[in-house]
Amino acid sequence: MIEVEVKAKINSFEEIENKLETLGAEKSKTEFQEDIYFASPIVDFAQTDEALRIRTTDNDIFITYKGPKLNDKAKTRKEVEMSIESAAKAKDIFEEIGFREVRTVRKNRQYYTYENFEISLDDVEGLPPYMEIEIEMKDDADYTEAQGKIFELFEKLGITDSFERTSYMELLENLNSI
Repeated sequence: MIEVEVKAKINSFEEIENKLETLGAEKSKTEFQEDIYFASPIVDFAQTDEALRIRTTDNDIFITYKGPKLNDKAKTRKEVEMSIESAAKAKDIFEEIGFREVRTVRKNRQYYTYENFEISLDDVEGLPPYMEIEIEMKDDADYTEAQGKIFELFEKLGITDSFERTSYMELLENLNSI
């Protein structure tokens, strides 16, 4: 699948929640997520703009690979995800074959649905409030129209700047290097 995603820093969750309600978006769930990101022994993910993580939520555990971004406007990239039974065992396997843990990102995420969009309000430990809007598409689909529709939705919500293409992990890493 191709994940077409745009993220923006927001002023407050309450303001956006009110705007989403007015728009007719429906809150679908709230969950805690812990993402453990890994560095590869073969490829420098910072250079190739890829990511490998283990995500643990309230109910599920996944391994996710995210490919390099496909353009410079959004975080449009290939995403491959699969369920696993144990984060600890997966971490052990990764470390045994040379991967190393680089950062853990923890967040509380509120999910909303609106038309074919998934909207997330993210309270990430160590960062200001963020909102993500995404659409998933088949690998061979043209994502440019979907990307445009995401920016239109942001505009409907009164957000026309503060867009961010870097991951939460990178944002936290950048804070530590200042």
